[in-house]
Parts: sequence; C-alpha cells; structure tokens
Amino acid sequence: MTWFTALLRRPPIGWWDLADILVVSILIYEVLKLIRGTRAVQMALGGCVLVGLFYLSRWGHLETVNWLVRNMIGYLVFAVIVLFQSDIRRALAHFGRAPFFRYLAKTVSAEESIEELVMAASLLSSQRIGAIIAIERQIGLRNYIEGGIRLDAILTYDLLQSIFLPSSPLHDGAVIVQDDRVASAACFLPLTVNPKLSKELGSRHRAAIGLTEENDSVAIVVSEETGSVSIVVDGQIERGLDSDRLRARLRSLILHGRETQPRLEAPST
Repeated sequence: MTWFTALLRRPPIGWWDLADILVVSILIYEVLKLIRGTRAVQMALGGCVLVGLFYLSRWGHLETVNWLVRNMIGYLVFAVIVLFQSDIRRALAHFGRAPFFRYLAKTVSAEESIEELVMAASLLSSQRIGAIIAIERQIGLRNYIEGGIRLDAILTYDLLQSIFLPSSPLHDGAVIVQDDRVASAACFLPLTVNPKLSKELGSRHRAAIGLTEENDSVAIVVSEETGSVSIVVDGQIERGLDSDRLRARLRSLILHGRETQPRLEAPST
C-alpha cells in the first residue's frame, strides 16, 4: 500500500497539468491514427515487446536479457529512421497541415481551375483516354515537376486533353497542376507498395496513391480500360465519380481546404 499512500500525497492537479495531459493525449491519438493500417503498427508492437522485456528483465534480475535489450535500443532508432522514412515524412507533413498553417485559397482562380479539371476529366472519360492529374496543395511537388517536361502553361481542359492523347509525346506520365497553371507533364510518380489494394488498380491508380501517401496533393485518375474517374487523397481512393461528385470533392479539398476522407479502396480477396 506504500505506492497508494504516495499517490494520495501528490500535489493537487492544476489547469496546466490538465492541459499537459490533453496535449499528450492528442499527440498519441494522432500518431495512432497515422500508423493505423500501416507497417508501423507491427513496429510499434515490437517496440512494446522490447519495453516489456526490459522491465521484466529488471524485475526478474535477468542481467543478460537486460544488457541485450539496452544495447539493441540504440541500433533500433537508426533502423526505424531508415526503414520508415516515408512514414515519418508523411507524419510530419500531416502535422504541418494543421489549420493554423494553412493559407486562404484564391476563390476565383480555384473555381475556374476546378471547372477546367472537371471538364477535362469528363472528356477524357468519355473517350476512355487514360490520364493522371496531380494537384499541388500546401506541400510542393518540385521534385516531380523537375523530373517531367516543364510547361508552365495556363490550365485549360483543351491543353489537358491534348497532353493525354495517345498520339501525344507527353501522354505517358502525370500532369502536375500548380494553382491555375500546368506546371509539368510526363512526370513519373512513385508507385505505392500497399499490399492491401485491389488487383484491379493499374499503374496510374497506384502511382496516384503512392504520391498522395507522401504529401497532401490531390490526384485525379481516368481509367483507360473503363473510363471511370477516380480521386485520390492521403493514399485513399474513391472510384466511379461523375462530374457533379468530382466537382464537389475538388471544391471541398481545394477551395475550402477540408480534410474530408474518401472511401478507402477495399483489398482484393
């Protein structure tokens, strides 16, 4: 009962203590949301096992186990950084997208850009021309822009349609949009390594998912096989959108800056 008596003798909890507990709770909750459904879950479970072994070895005076765990921790830190660098980058980008870091959108130009994107997606879908359009938001896509063919042209549906025509030399790859301009074409994006995705998704869809897993960009994908239009954000995909639904999703994500989550693509069975 000594520990219970010591607990009762602690000083009273003040407002700053409650605020401290609240901040830590929010951070833990956000971290758990970020690692849910990723490889980091297994890593976190492994870390809990090591922590449990450490305290068990101290309690049971298992000196060899305690020495082994203490020496492994230093190497595990570097292993986590190397193996989970993309997840760490995604987590830091997620925290950087908090509401107090966002800028006000340019309403008029954003509305016009959304209409051009919706029109382009509809035309490409009707002709069953495959396309992938990545829209930059707060996190820059400079690395991917420099890897493609720089255009720096005004965003119009005619331009997008001409880029993705099979006879065009720029049709192979993605188009990256910055504000109301087409920054670059024929850009190659990283493919996702998520094993839970449906096997029906082709390279365009996987590239869009891979890109949005690493940053806050939005990707529009037109399937060459079915003409179906999809939107991808935060590594999640919503398929089979018509013009009205695509317009509404783009407005919520770009114009209003809302972080609404689309439907996660179900894994194949």
